[in-house]
Amino acid sequence: MRIVSIVAGAGEMYCGACLHSSRLVAALRRAGEDALLVPAYTPVRVEDDEAVVSPRIVFGGLNVYLQEKLALARYTPAFLDRVLDHPALLRWLGRSSGGTRPERLGALCVSMLQGEEGRQRKELRKLIEWLRHDLRPDVVHLSTALLAGMAGPIAHALDVSVVATLAGEDMFVDRLLEPYRSQARDVMGRACRQMAALVALNRYYAEFMASYLNVDRERIHVIEPGLHVAKIQTRSAPSQAKKSGGPTIGFFSRICPDKGLHVLADAFVLLHEAMLADDPTSSELLPLRAAGYLADADRPYLAEIASRLAARGLGSRFQYLGCLTREEKLAFLESVDVLCLPSVLPESKGLPVLEAWACGVPVIVSDHGAFAELVRETGGGLLVEPGNAASLASAMRRLVRDPREAATLGRQGQAAVRSRYTSERMARDMIALYRRLRGLGEGGDEARRCRDE
Repeated sequence: MRIVSIVAGAGEMYCGACLHSSRLVAALRRAGEDALLVPAYTPVRVEDDEAVVSPRIVFGGLNVYLQEKLALARYTPAFLDRVLDHPALLRWLGRSSGGTRPERLGALCVSMLQGEEGRQRKELRKLIEWLRHDLRPDVVHLSTALLAGMAGPIAHALDVSVVATLAGEDMFVDRLLEPYRSQARDVMGRACRQMAALVALNRYYAEFMASYLNVDRERIHVIEPGLHVAKIQTRSAPSQAKKSGGPTIGFFSRICPDKGLHVLADAFVLLHEAMLADDPTSSELLPLRAAGYLADADRPYLAEIASRLAARGLGSRFQYLGCLTREEKLAFLESVDVLCLPSVLPESKGLPVLEAWACGVPVIVSDHGAFAELVRETGGGLLVEPGNAASLASAMRRLVRDPREAATLGRQGQAAVRSRYTSERMARDMIALYRRLRGLGEGGDEARRCRDE
């Protein structure tokens, strides 16, 4: 099959939806399918070099923005559009707009979701012509339902199946200002109800989005994410922290209030207070290491956390390592003894949990959303009350005091990744869905012939 995955670029940020889509494209290619990743808006950051990425960027961010703001831009000639779509220019745009807030994008979001009725209809028509004459896909897979405005026109013009992965759209839409919030949710729901299928990465999000979008639950297929385990070095020796005598607490996610680093910082203070209460003569201070994308708008948030820890005498024990490459991320996960992800809002994907488990690292996560579902399915970590620093501190203290339990939880998570959350299984499940949609499953060839006749 020829599969085109259109992925909404997130500039310089390592976006979970982008990572999942690129891993899926790579896995599909390893399974023998002709899969291509096509960036939208800006270039995308990928980790798997087996994911073939188109050099062409569709719905280039500058053209999309100008067509939203200026009527004249909706009629500019093709050569000018190509200049504005140059990857270097869009890469610069991605770096400069990484901190753009949803509150500023309401009208643009609604317009994109309106498809042919939106202000970016010229970009949609260019995409359809390119798909028709150059790529000729059997399936078009959108990385997010926020791209759903293009689904109906593509399916109608090319007679192909269009699928979208549900990837945290509610967190974006709910931050739009009214009336755009209600409009976006309504238009996105109508567009999703017309798609061949929707895909969620877990049962929690499938059920949530069925209600959120007013879509039949049966239309949402749960296909769990997977990692290419063969490319991940698994833990075979004590971490650097263990060699130095004390366990290391880790945090790996975007640095912003939603992800709960401030909750972890408060819990970190409580943990040290409890350790001193146990042994007033102890001088051992555990390290806390954090990594992840930091937008300019969130730098004051990180600075406040660092200042609060410094005021409690823990400033030297906190380290922010920045936005890591794939190799740096794996090294980071190998260096920590427990990964804490106290997300304030329910997560839709849960990819950092799988990455920690692949390295044999146990997790402590908030008891909601995808994180909680993963831990309950595997036993690879502990669950804590969302937003409750005392609950998190208690869980951290439990694993710090019992490294055997921590190691057992890490091994259980690692076993689950190796047996269940693999890229091979993810690709098989997705290919099976594509084939059913195209009428190529059991009895599918006959069904397809009947339609063609």
